[in-house]
Amino acid sequence: MSLEASASRDLAMPASPMVLCTTLTSPFGRKVRMAAAVLGLASMIEVVPADTLDEHDDLRQQNPLGKMPCLRIADGTYLYDSRVIVEYLDALAGGGRIIPRAGLTRFKALTRAALADGIADAALLMVYEARFRKPHQTSEVWLAHQRGKVERGLQAMAADLPDPQVTDVVSISLACALGYLDWRQPVRWRQPFPAVAEWLERFSAAEPACNQTAA
Repeated sequence: MSLEASASRDLAMPASPMVLCTTLTSPFGRKVRMAAAVLGLASMIEVVPADTLDEHDDLRQQNPLGKMPCLRIADGTYLYDSRVIVEYLDALAGGGRIIPRAGLTRFKALTRAALADGIADAALLMVYEARFRKPHQTSEVWLAHQRGKVERGLQAMAADLPDPQVTDVVSISLACALGYLDWRQPVRWRQPFPAVAEWLERFSAAEPACNQTAA
């Protein structure tokens, strides 16, 4: 049996629903949900709420890091984090749907998606700083450090925005990061980056899954 045939067999459509542990407000959980919707796999995924702070939540057994999202697939394997899950879903849907199959184009897309994820990550850390520390413990140096990541990331994205009419791993990741910035508002980004704000409006209008997955 060829490697390609073996891979196809391993990635056969599951007979039972996959289970996604996340919250609806997580930008990374939303990224997985949006990808699943775009790929026509949403009906095959059951979303189960997760609580990263609850030591009794079995998320910690699924992912030793206790982080979400986490996807249980048909054979009982748990996949994490969102980058791995999205790549799995793309492969499950035939491959090359939202992530280029090979070549430099693939790695450029994955790098741009990682940049968008980094924006969301920095925004999360800013939110956590206020959530888990008392006011007198909050580090302005730390907040400025994370804010710089968000602003540099947005600046880099603004210089090379994805096509708003094309849904791929880059546009999905960026839309989810921007949605989180809009919701939590750790950084006021729309006025300094009007081109990025316009891109989000155009992408949301073009891709139904963007609005469908908004919390």
